Amino acid sequence: MSVVLTTDSVPDQEKVTYWNEVLSRTLVPMTVSPRGTGPFDGRIATHRIGYLQVSTVEADAKRVSRTPALITPSCEALVAVGVQISGTATFAQGGRTAEVSEGDLVVYETGRPYSFDYPRRFTTHVFQLPRRTLSVPDGDIRRIAGNAIHTGGGVGAMLFLFLSSLTSMAGGGHPPVIARRLADVFVDLLSTLITERAHPYGTEPDTVSGTLLVRIREHIDRNLGDPDLSPESIAQAHGMSVRYLHRLFEGEETTVCRLIQRRRLEECSRELARRGRATPSVSAVAHRWGFSSPAHFSRVFRAAYGVPPREWRALHTTPDRLLAAPAGLSTTPSAPMPGGPRHLRSSRLESR
Repeated sequence: MSVVLTTDSVPDQEKVTYWNEVLSRTLVPMTVSPRGTGPFDGRIATHRIGYLQVSTVEADAKRVSRTPALITPSCEALVAVGVQISGTATFAQGGRTAEVSEGDLVVYETGRPYSFDYPRRFTTHVFQLPRRTLSVPDGDIRRIAGNAIHTGGGVGAMLFLFLSSLTSMAGGGHPPVIARRLADVFVDLLSTLITERAHPYGTEPDTVSGTLLVRIREHIDRNLGDPDLSPESIAQAHGMSVRYLHRLFEGEETTVCRLIQRRRLEECSRELARRGRATPSVSAVAHRWGFSSPAHFSRVFRAAYGVPPREWRALHTTPDRLLAAPAGLSTTPSAPMPGGPRHLRSSRLESR
């Protein structure tokens, strides 16, 4: 099944606002600045393949920016791959800028600011997946962000061919086990490409450390509700010393304790934003995700999000049907986005 959104039926004066909300809900929050003076035209088709989201964007010339103000602690860490199909783009992230031509790839993190500048009409594929699925160090991803990756040979060519095939079969309604395997192949190829580009002169990365970090992050996610989750318990579960555990995180721009607290807060913020028939109390949500002290939870939540948990719930409560839709999209054909133009529509294309 595909979710398709287009500006075709939107009044000219509302097209830019509409398109901004479409991209922000389908991909990640961003701002759109058209480069032309006439009516804006855009179309995006989105599919799910296991834990991988595949989107095809076709639009007029524009600039899209993901600014620091749009990146919140509750946003899931994603890695994205852009494939330029037609037109060109100027991509910037991490202080580097790259000119992206047809057939080039770019790899970037949605948890850091970035921008794409498209000087004329273009088509691009965007692949988004959770950061935790990649068994490569953060430093390797950041070494290649802001660079255009040519696909004329090597692993880049293999990944480009696979992604082209994956896009053509994305709306095929594959059984979950097949969809998961396809997503896993993508992850393996992408991890290999990142390693190849991050270490071009044969310097071997610490692949053991990278694999351990992935396992530790998965362990943390599985045990967030355990109030005894700590560096000591994590080190013991993985047969290592606490000192070695902390050393693994030296290149991750966070500590083990901060990661545990951040992930707990993320899960609490998501649960508090859900609206259902039986709404759990704030203290129950805090307890479920490993906070033993409601007062401590309230303090750290406010420090992270700027408001107390109860106020967050009041400001961000969202219908369950929106939270359940892929990438934040409502797949109800006639449902407008909250606060958005009344003409926002999504349509379903059944696979043939």
